[in-house]
Amino acid sequence: MGGAWGVRVDVKSLSSIGAKAGAADYRDTITATVRDPLALFTNFQWFVFRARNTVFYTAYSSHRFDEEMLNRLVARIVSLAPQLTQGFIGARPGEALPQRLVDEITSIGEVDSFEKFPGAWLKPGLDIYDTPRLPLFRVEIAIRRGGPDAEGRQSAILVRSSHALMEGSDSALINRSQFSGHGSMKSAVDRVPWFEKLVYRGIAAAMAPFHLVAAHFLSPGKAAIEFSTQLFERRELRLAAARLGVRQRSVMFALVLYAVFRSETGKPKKIRIAYTTLTGKRLDADDDFFRVRALDASHVIDGSLAEFVRAVDRTLDKVESRNIARRQFVLNAMFGAHRFLARILPFAYNQRFFRYSGPYQAVLTLVPPHRMYGNLTLGMLEPIYCGSYHPGTNLCTFVPARHWVSFSYTMPRHLLDRAAFVPELLRSLIEG
Repeated sequence: MGGAWGVRVDVKSLSSIGAKAGAADYRDTITATVRDPLALFTNFQWFVFRARNTVFYTAYSSHRFDEEMLNRLVARIVSLAPQLTQGFIGARPGEALPQRLVDEITSIGEVDSFEKFPGAWLKPGLDIYDTPRLPLFRVEIAIRRGGPDAEGRQSAILVRSSHALMEGSDSALINRSQFSGHGSMKSAVDRVPWFEKLVYRGIAAAMAPFHLVAAHFLSPGKAAIEFSTQLFERRELRLAAARLGVRQRSVMFALVLYAVFRSETGKPKKIRIAYTTLTGKRLDADDDFFRVRALDASHVIDGSLAEFVRAVDRTLDKVESRNIARRQFVLNAMFGAHRFLARILPFAYNQRFFRYSGPYQAVLTLVPPHRMYGNLTLGMLEPIYCGSYHPGTNLCTFVPARHWVSFSYTMPRHLLDRAAFVPELLRSLIEG
């Protein structure tokens, strides 16, 4: 649990304006954020922020935390993720947070046991957005009364953040005690032809007004979203994938979709999902903050589970054999168009608009492997759970660690009840 409290991170590690500025322009960057706390946000970040999308990370620790340890933990997280120092009123991007702010965004409490964790304390986290003068993340510690349990767990750690500042790859890096500052995510060398960029902007300009209108007509009403988690041994998923000759990702995706969305009558059912992937090659049309690229796929749930798993594997292959960057570039241009329109029609960009998730029944996210290395995660124990909350969207996040893979669901209760059959379905794949 290390890290200097007074660390200052070079402003070049921040996105947008900050990524383009050198240390000599630091005062200009501060001035920009005084005028607009979101000045450093890319269009993608702005959209996610306005949607009040949140993410969480939780794990156990063999340490019994106190205030001093909590302060060191926060300081180290901020030093590894300097983007957490922006996006709020009074922010000084790249500087350590003053103690008065740390005190307001952290808490320590006691519990009798961890029996109902982590689901017992997972929540939408919308309070992150309720106080504009506070940083856009929170850190909570739950300490077990009476000392460690049979598994050596003394504390549970929950970190919640605006999704505008953190993504799955950040969580994986920080879990390894590695720096996750984004800098400029665009490539200065690999360029998209100017006429292609013009086409993307034209598509976005044409689609954004229709998207805005459709969202207000088709957006779902407010629903009670709940959280649930499941845990599987990695060897179980490897065995199921090997038996079917597919990738483990296909097994995970198919298990969730089959359990949650299959027709109760047995009739074929078509569903459309959005999912994310990472790519090593960046282009100058990429977003300047998010590493992830969004893709979509249509699946037909028909026949046996084994047949569906193989069909999912083939579909993912087909989707990713195409140019996977184009859809993201159109989305990036769309976010820019909405940001422009929001200045002209601010009343139209309410939470009803941001609840609209388009034609998708679910969003699935497989984050990079989470391995615990370095002083930040000293004493932390598997399993690790990560997830996301977005009003109006059914979500499942898969977190592979060294020995375990966790599934974190954010869905209405009736869908969570169906997701409860995933362990049984996995056993059926393993047993053949």
